[in-house]
Amino acid sequence: MIHSVQVLQQVDNKFIACLMSTKMEENGRAGGNLLILVDQHAAHERVRLEQLITDSYEKQQPQGSGRKKLLSSTIIPPLEVTVTVEQRRLLRCYHKNLEDLGLGFIFPDTSNSLVLVGKVPLCFVEREANELRRGRSTVTKSIVEEFIREQVELLQTTGGIQGTLPLTVQKVLASQACHGAIKFNDDLSLEESSRLIEALSWCQLPFQCAHGRPSMLPLADLDHLDQEKQIKPNLAKLRKMAQAWRLFGKAEGCDTRQSLQQSMPPCEPP
Repeated sequence: MIHSVQVLQQVDNKFIACLMSTKMEENGRAGGNLLILVDQHAAHERVRLEQLITDSYEKQQPQGSGRKKLLSSTIIPPLEVTVTVEQRRLLRCYHKNLEDLGLGFIFPDTSNSLVLVGKVPLCFVEREANELRRGRSTVTKSIVEEFIREQVELLQTTGGIQGTLPLTVQKVLASQACHGAIKFNDDLSLEESSRLIEALSWCQLPFQCAHGRPSMLPLADLDHLDQEKQIKPNLAKLRKMAQAWRLFGKAEGCDTRQSLQQSMPPCEPP
């Protein structure tokens, strides 16, 4: 359905009005019958997120490996992260698997409650650079600690590393997608709007933004507008009619009873 979208125009510098086809015409062509509004920020955010996810993985996978590997970056000096003995044991047992997620560990013999993180996913470093560029405080350590907690909990509950994109990584990428996306009040030409909708149509999840909110809203099915045009009832007139009917019904009931009594002969004893 989304590949059938026809862009009409931008609305209020916030939305893109489109027609979408929900059915095929007799000639086999799709005729736009559903009027929808696309949130231009949410749409571009979704396009950017899926592109960022694709760019976060290494292009060439190691031979014989069915797993995709996240791009990583070396940090100097390594981050010192405090963990429990059990967490350290799990990280050490699965450190090879965690390398696929962009994490590189060093396990010093001097402490059972400390690990050194020498590699992190590339997107963490990019997020750090963006934060420092805005004059904000460093965020890498807090993100890495959250990432480690997430993976340790998965190891404790499932006994293995999941093949899906980790939630912590997805949140970092969603933030990047949001900051670089088209904003409300950005003026878009018809050509720019069309390119955005075309890019959205090729996304895996085109109907929601990077944070899960809807990216588009159906307004009306044009084929049903004529059928739905009905005269609204005049409630005041209906109330008067109801009152008159009640009064008429009571009066008619009384007259009927009186006429029946008059027409019936009196009862005589046998």
